[in-house]
Amino acid sequence: MGAFWNGVWTIAQKDLRSELRTKEAFNASFSFSLVILVLFSFAFDPTSEELHAIAGGLLWIVFSFAGALILNRSFARELQNDCLDALVSAPISTAALFLGKTLANYFLLLLVEGAALAVFAILYDTHFSKQFWPVVLVVVLGTWGMTIIGTMFSALTVNLRMREMMLPTLVYPLLIPALMAAMTLTTDLMGGTPLGPGNTIWLRVLAGFDLIYSVLAVVFIDIVLVG
Repeated sequence: MGAFWNGVWTIAQKDLRSELRTKEAFNASFSFSLVILVLFSFAFDPTSEELHAIAGGLLWIVFSFAGALILNRSFARELQNDCLDALVSAPISTAALFLGKTLANYFLLLLVEGAALAVFAILYDTHFSKQFWPVVLVVVLGTWGMTIIGTMFSALTVNLRMREMMLPTLVYPLLIPALMAAMTLTTDLMGGTPLGPGNTIWLRVLAGFDLIYSVLAVVFIDIVLVG
């Protein structure tokens, strides 16, 4: 078991070092998030009730589209010099390879989301300090579901010519339950409604979604990568 987690951390560290050296995916993802948030700030009055009603939806739309830019490069960067074949044939399990890449993507996506959330709070005059930790919990759970599915389909579409288009097309329909739960919870929390009997069902949906797809991804990743 120790060897398995050593492999996971090795792959995660490799991907993080590669991304932090170039910052290609992070810069593209954060720039995209910033542009979308600025454009919508001109479209809506920051103090209007209309904005408060769609705050969660707007934020998770930004997260999901920005995430696609990071997730798409997860396996695509390994195509040069047949690095992907070398990784698959390395003395680590495909599950460790997959989880390592998933953790690296998860960390990068949380960084982008944290920066985007700060920009959102400033541009839209949103104050959710009383609900800060519940919002963090929703972001952590929602991002994991997005990352685990996105990394799986990044591996599935890596050899396709139009992978940049295919990845969002395949991933977003599967993410509908998680995004609905995350949007509803985020809108409630940013509107001042705490977690309670009326909305904890969505938190359970989010946690169940993460658990089910995490297990399925680990079980089937060997078929996706090796065939």
